[in-house]
Amino acid sequence: MTENKFPIGSEVFTKVNPDITLIISQYLKSVYYNIVKDHPLWRGLVYHERELIPILAN
Repeated sequence: MTENKFPIGSEVFTKVNPDITLIISQYLKSVYYNIVKDHPLWRGLVYHERELIPILAN
């Protein structure tokens, strides 16, 4: 079993839509459940690890 690459609370964006910042809310069975950073009441989004890119801290 692999470990998750992104801890809960990490900020990431997707390869297909890098304009939206996501926050990892849950990790289950190799799937990341996310909320949109600026719109926490929006419906959550689900991605696999290969679809996400971390936001690097400066």
